[in-house]
Amino acid sequence: MLEHIELGRVFVISAPSGTGKTTLVKKLLKNHPNFKLSVSWTTRPPRPDEMDGRDYHFVSQSEFLEASKNNNFLEFEIVHRYYYGTPRQDVKKNIQDGYTVILDIDTKGALTIRKSCPQAILIFIQPPSIEDLENRLRQRATESEQDIKRRLQNAHQEMSIKSKFDYVIINNKLDHAYDELERCITSYTKRA
Repeated sequence: MLEHIELGRVFVISAPSGTGKTTLVKKLLKNHPNFKLSVSWTTRPPRPDEMDGRDYHFVSQSEFLEASKNNNFLEFEIVHRYYYGTPRQDVKKNIQDGYTVILDIDTKGALTIRKSCPQAILIFIQPPSIEDLENRLRQRATESEQDIKRRLQNAHQEMSIKSKFDYVIINNKLDHAYDELERCITSYTKRA
């Protein structure tokens, strides 16, 4: 459990797939060396620009299930047919080493983290509209038509629970969304 950490040490950033969350998180990490991304485990195959250990720990389903059985995750979910999990020890170590920890995870995982780490700040990145999100997913050209439809359906569900997050940022323009995200996080880290 992480219930005794101080406010401003763990931030959970969630969004529907294709909203620009990963781009925002990468920029945040580049500009703040005292922030550390918790690298999730996943069973999904890597995308062309992703690297094992940097973007995700890419593992087999049997490896993932074994780690889950051993209680190695703070949370784990099945998202778009693949397992994703937040490694417990990595988060603890990064906090002990003095980093502000950023979790880039789905909305269900975010709400699970809230239970085990009530001091975590939950931030939801929202697309300007479902139509805009659909255009982004199509331009990305990494998913089949069936996957796009599934992601859009999931986006509706995810946006229906955004009120459970501490902050909602609309990513209409990347620079504006980044500025808002950075202001939100640094307002806490300056206090911690």
